[in-house]
Amino acid sequence: MLRILLCLFLFSAFSSHAQDTTMVHRLVMDSLKREKAAMRDTITVPPTVADTLLANYKALHSPRRAAFYSAVLPGLGQIYNRQYWKLPLVYAAIGISTGVFIFNMDKYTEFRNAYRVRVANTNNPDFVDPYPRYSGEDLKYLRDAYRQYVDYSVLVFVAAYALQIVDATVFAHLRQFDISDDLSLRVAPTIINNRALGIQLNISLSPRKAKTGLAFR
Repeated sequence: MLRILLCLFLFSAFSSHAQDTTMVHRLVMDSLKREKAAMRDTITVPPTVADTLLANYKALHSPRRAAFYSAVLPGLGQIYNRQYWKLPLVYAAIGISTGVFIFNMDKYTEFRNAYRVRVANTNNPDFVDPYPRYSGEDLKYLRDAYRQYVDYSVLVFVAAYALQIVDATVFAHLRQFDISDDLSLRVAPTIINNRALGIQLNISLSPRKAKTGLAFR
């Protein structure tokens, strides 16, 4: 009988020790899991060399500098933005407007001088008119018309010059935006407040950043 009681006592003690060991083991494992989850939340992915160079390039790429370069020399801002394909467009616009201005100025000067000479030699019988097919009113009309064309060509030149400055400035600003393949947009149905059916818009800006979601009812 004593042996039986001793065996029961040893068995109960062993069972209690086993339960305590299992509980301690479970508590230790839960603590380790919480520590690993906290470490995953705090660990940041170090940037690569390419990311560092890209960030430095974007930081050094100044829209103000691009605007200044374009103001000093047309097309220089586009070169600064590395948009070399725009150079023919810039110089075509500047060149055509400059050529039209020169042509209109020459014609204006020609008809202005012809009208002055016609008026000054009205009573001169020895005067040989270089424009016999035009009357005095015609010369005056042509002079006034080409003077307007000169004004228009100046406006077009100024607009082309200003447009290439604006283009360089805007695209220098756009280089600051992330246009990589990491950007994503996903639309999916969702339940709002467990009551209404709506549409969820998930926007992923970077694989290293958390996704942001918007729900529409």
